[in-house]
Amino acid sequence: MKRWLIWAPLAVFGALFAVVAAGLMRPADTAVHSTLVDKPLPSFELEPMVPGKSGLASTDFGRGTPHLLNVFASWCIPCIAEAPQLMRLKARGIPIDAIAIHDKGPAVVAFLRRNGDPYDRIGDDSRSRVQLSLGSSGVPETFLIDGRGRIVRQYIGDIRADQVDQIVRDVAAAR
Repeated sequence: MKRWLIWAPLAVFGALFAVVAAGLMRPADTAVHSTLVDKPLPSFELEPMVPGKSGLASTDFGRGTPHLLNVFASWCIPCIAEAPQLMRLKARGIPIDAIAIHDKGPAVVAFLRRNGDPYDRIGDDSRSRVQLSLGSSGVPETFLIDGRGRIVRQYIGDIRADQVDQIVRDVAAAR
């Protein structure tokens, strides 16, 4: 009986450890989406972030052509990692607009010079007001806005090379 009392706590600890370890080994849940998916883009208007590019407003969307809306920051390491994929999407004819959060114009200009500039327009959301209204809480995040101005997909985190073809198909389906 005494042996059982010695091993029981160890067995319980081992079982708990196994459950926690199994949970940590699962891939990240990227299926959690903004509550605005399948709803119209919230109304907003942002000043231009960089010289030579227009600002961004919700009225720029919903004119028949799907767009990607990328939420990024020049200081964001995953944003640097996704830059080549955004350039590939742009080269494939996908319109991409951006919201720069917690950033300054000169830093964004330097980021675009270093990593390429896939954006048609970049809005200045230095207080993350629009980012939060989209249901986004981190960077980078990318939203697919259909030709009617509705959010149809949300891509959480940096876009990886293996996602580019699927995103092109998603954009084609959003026409």
